[in-house]
Amino acid sequence: MLATVRERFLTALQYRDYRTLWMANVCAGAAAWALIVARGWLAFEITESSFWVGLVTFMAMAPRFFVTPVVGFLSDRFDRQALLSSTYALELANNAALAFLTMAGLTTPWILVLLSLVNGTLRASHTTTTQALVPNLIPRQHLLNAVALNEATQQGSRLMGPLAIAPLLGFVNVAAAFWLCSALYGVGLVLTLRIATRSRGDIDRSRSFGRNFVAGFVYVYQHPLVLAIVLLALGHCSLTMSYESMLPAISQEKLEAGSVGVSLMIAGVGAGALTSAIFVAGVRNEAIRGWLFLAFGVSSGLGPIGMALSSSRELSMLAAVAMGVNQAGFMTITHAIIQSIVPDAIRGRVSGVYGVHVGGSMAVANLTNASLADVFNAPIVMAVGGIIFTVAIVLSVSQVTVRRIYFPRAAASSPAA
Repeated sequence: MLATVRERFLTALQYRDYRTLWMANVCAGAAAWALIVARGWLAFEITESSFWVGLVTFMAMAPRFFVTPVVGFLSDRFDRQALLSSTYALELANNAALAFLTMAGLTTPWILVLLSLVNGTLRASHTTTTQALVPNLIPRQHLLNAVALNEATQQGSRLMGPLAIAPLLGFVNVAAAFWLCSALYGVGLVLTLRIATRSRGDIDRSRSFGRNFVAGFVYVYQHPLVLAIVLLALGHCSLTMSYESMLPAISQEKLEAGSVGVSLMIAGVGAGALTSAIFVAGVRNEAIRGWLFLAFGVSSGLGPIGMALSSSRELSMLAAVAMGVNQAGFMTITHAIIQSIVPDAIRGRVSGVYGVHVGGSMAVANLTNASLADVFNAPIVMAVGGIIFTVAIVLSVSQVTVRRIYFPRAAASSPAA
């Protein structure tokens, strides 16, 4: 039974370099999500305002607007492993500075904003480079499994990071949480230095820098199927996944659980996300994957609605797990489809374009939701986003290009497709 599980769900982990990168991603993802919780709670504790939580979260996500296209170009131009290792080293230095300033009592809201911006820039850089590097570490027949397992590290780290710092937030202090994040980045750095594979994309030297730089945008906007997937992911991230800035208010005002409540809710999302991503890693049938994509899309809006309506910690945790299951399933399939379509020569730049749409939308939506939560309240804002996305997914079935994603076999046999 164990051999069957390994063969079906964990195939890509048999390759040394991929396994090393996967473990580094686990560390980096755990640190990133722990930082979202710890920084957000510190901002809320200092200012008692969801707006500042939203601003700090926004600054950590906003760099995807402008950094990911640049890093996508660099990961096609230079060695991807070297670029990734350099990013980990800078992340370690940035988080050590944050830990030191917090321990010394020198942290202000604006310092949090500045260091969040630096961290977000580096996070966007290493995520984009990782996405470009993954397909180089395994045989093509195992690509979907590798992409799904990589997404499992991104989604499942929501469980590990917040749970790791919950005791520190509850019994020590937030500075200790920041030091733990620094240690996780340090382990990730050591691991990435052990990756032996060297790869890069293909920059057409007969073209100008500008044409090479925008090639990823041209590719996405000229391929209707890829563009449809990117736009679906944009809507999903904006309406159902941009809730981090509202969790401190929900935990404090609705559940009376403080910083530990925020950690536990994000950990609940992570538990559901990890389960879902690993499940998707074992799906090999394209038609089943399409049906799952539609089901996860419809259900993604229901989790935030459940969170908004819940009146107890237990129900809130169940809603958080449901959010993780559906959101991670949807995003894992989104990324797997894109990676299976895009050629390696331009993979870095397309990953950068994907990051602009997905990360940028989350940054803006987090700031917007936080501002609205101060005017109305966080549960109402969360519920409205869930309702809008569920309706949008149902309506999207009427679009021919999108039907090719949901029902690949049926659409392939249709003259209209």
